[in-house]
Amino acid sequence: MRKIVIANRGEIAVRIIKTAKNMGIKTVAVYSEADRNAPHVIQADEAVCIGPAPSSESYLKGDTIIKVAKDKNADAIHPGYGFLSENAEFAEKVKANDLLFIGPKPHAIRVMGSKLAAKDAVKSYDIPMVPGIDEAITDVGKTKEIANEIGFPILIKASAGGGGKGMRIVEREAELAEQMKRAISEAESAFGDGSVFIEKYVASPRHVEIQVLADSFGNTLHLFERECSVQRRHQKVVEEAPSAVLTPELRAKMGEAAVKVARACDYLGAGTVEFLLDENHNFYFLEMNTRLQVEHPVTEWITGIDLVEQQIKIAQGEALDFKQEDLAIHGHAIELRVYAEDSFDNFMPSVGTLERYRPPSGENIRVDDGFREGMQVPIHYDPMLSKLITWGKTRNEAIQRMLTAIEAYEVVGVSTTLPFGRFVCEHEAFRSGAFDTHFVKKYYSEEILQEQMKVDAEIAAKVALHRYLKDLEKLRLPNQ
Repeated sequence: MRKIVIANRGEIAVRIIKTAKNMGIKTVAVYSEADRNAPHVIQADEAVCIGPAPSSESYLKGDTIIKVAKDKNADAIHPGYGFLSENAEFAEKVKANDLLFIGPKPHAIRVMGSKLAAKDAVKSYDIPMVPGIDEAITDVGKTKEIANEIGFPILIKASAGGGGKGMRIVEREAELAEQMKRAISEAESAFGDGSVFIEKYVASPRHVEIQVLADSFGNTLHLFERECSVQRRHQKVVEEAPSAVLTPELRAKMGEAAVKVARACDYLGAGTVEFLLDENHNFYFLEMNTRLQVEHPVTEWITGIDLVEQQIKIAQGEALDFKQEDLAIHGHAIELRVYAEDSFDNFMPSVGTLERYRPPSGENIRVDDGFREGMQVPIHYDPMLSKLITWGKTRNEAIQRMLTAIEAYEVVGVSTTLPFGRFVCEHEAFRSGAFDTHFVKKYYSEEILQEQMKVDAEIAAKVALHRYLKDLEKLRLPNQ
C-alpha cells in the first residue's frame, strides 16, 4: 500500500495520517470548504476540496471521494469513524473500483448495522441476550403482551439506531402506545428506518465493550475491554481501560463472547462488541460497531498495539503477527472527550473562534485533536475538539494525571466539557468504580458544578493572598 485517501476530518484524520507516515504510506486528505485550514489538510501529503460545509455535500459524497482516490492513484480508502465508515454500499463501491476499503466486508457492516439482524446472526453462538423480542414490531397490542411477559420497565429501541435516537424507556403499560409512536417516528427521521423492537430494561447497567481484531486467515483476537459508562444523552464522554469491576474470569468470558460475535459475521479488521453489564455482573450482547471507535487510544495504551496500523495491515492481506496469549494489560488509561459544549447549560453545543487553544503535554499525556488556535468551531459537524488521554501504572495514577492535564488545558472562545471531566474524576462514585450509565442523572447538575467552581475560586484566591503576603514579608527591609 503506497497511498491512502482519508474519507474523514478532524482528529481521526490526523490520527490516521500519523500512523500512515510511520508506515511510509502517503496520504490524501479530503476536506469541505469549512475545513480548508484544518490540521488534517495541512498534514496530509495531498489535499482535495470535495464540497461545501454540510456533510451531505462533502464528507458523505462517496462517489466524489472514490473519484479523488482514482485521480490521485491511491490504493485504499480509510473511512475513520462516522460519515461513511459503516455504509455497506460505500464499501462495495470502493471494492468495485479496485480500491481497498480499510474496514470490514460489506456483509459484516450490513448485518451488524441492524440490531435485529445482529441478534439473529449471533443467536446460535450461545451469546447472552437481554430478554425481549428479536423482530421488528409495530402492533401495540402484541407489544403489551410481550412487555407483560418480560416485565416492566422495558426499552423500545430502533433497529438501525445509535446515539440514543429511537430509544424509549417505558415504565408502565399506560405509556406504551405513545412511546411506541414516538420511537418509530424518531427512528424514521434519524435513520430512514422505523423498525423498532423491545427488550427488558436493565435498570443499573454498565456499558462495557470489547475490542476485536480479525484477519483474513481465520485469526480473531480480543484486546480486552473498555468501560464507557459515563455518558450524557446516551453518548460516551469518559472512557477507560481496563474496567474497574471486571475480574480476570469475567474478562475472559466477555472476550470469548466478543470473538464469537465477530466470527458470526465473518468479520475483518478492527471492530468493537458492546455489552451491558448488570449489577450482578451478568453481561448481555448489545451491538457491534464495525469500525474504529473514538475511544480506541485507551486500548492502544494498555496493550501497546497501534490499531490503525493493524487495520491497514489486515486490509492489505497481512496476518496478525501476535496471538491471544501474547496480549496483556499494562497499567490503566482514561480518555475524556473534549466537546465544544457548555457543561453549565445541559451540554448545549458551543460555537465560536478558538481565541486561545493550548492542549496539555507531558509524560503519559496524549491529545488527539484536529484544531489549532484561531480556528472556528463549525456548526456542521460533531462538536468534539479533541480526545484527552492519560496513562498510569494504576487507575488512581491515571485519574490524577487526567486532573493535572485538565487543569493545564487552555481553551478560550468556546465552552468545553473540561469542567465536567474534572467533576467526574473527582467524584467518589467514579474514583471508587461504583458507577453505571446513570452517573450523570444520579450525581451531576450544573448547580453542583457551579458551586464546586465557586469553592475552588475562593480557595485559589486565599492561596494567592497568602503567597502575596509572604512575598511582602520577604521584601520588607530589616529596619521597617
